Amino acid sequence: MSLKSLSHVCQEKIYASLFDKYAEDINRFFFYKYGNKIAAEEAVQEAFIKLWENCKNVPVEKAKSYLFTVANNISLNAIKHQKVVLRYAKEQPQKKEDQQDPAYKLEEEEFKQKLQRAIGELKPKQRTTFLLHRIDGKTYKEIAEIENVSIKAIEKRMSQALAQLRQHIEQI
Repeated sequence: MSLKSLSHVCQEKIYASLFDKYAEDINRFFFYKYGNKIAAEEAVQEAFIKLWENCKNVPVEKAKSYLFTVANNISLNAIKHQKVVLRYAKEQPQKKEDQQDPAYKLEEEEFKQKLQRAIGELKPKQRTTFLLHRIDGKTYKEIAEIENVSIKAIEKRMSQALAQLRQHIEQI
């Protein structure tokens, strides 16, 4: 029995299979938006709660799109908080490693921190696009569907993200 043959998401078997099928993807989507595993897991739960609350209005074939739209809306509501957290992290002085460690190890750790900061300084949409493409291996088309924008918009975000990262890396 396929998911599409049944009419609505309110049936427990369908809902459970949707959770099994999409929870991990949505969790990664939220992780890229928030940069926090716990917040991502909580947001996934919230997205699936909203799906359950509106299960009669969501056809099975539109469930994935609905979940990612809800996920995107949840993340947009948290953008202000995320900006404050990133600004705070940027302003905090970085701890230096012990002078006894090898120089290479120190340089490598500093580079990792600077790269993480550079990714953190990307605009939220650019950061999400960059991480979905480079870490999760999603295509521009898949990212465009998730973000509910055109492929050209994703290409532009990725281009801007790479340009900004190149500037930061040159400074390193």
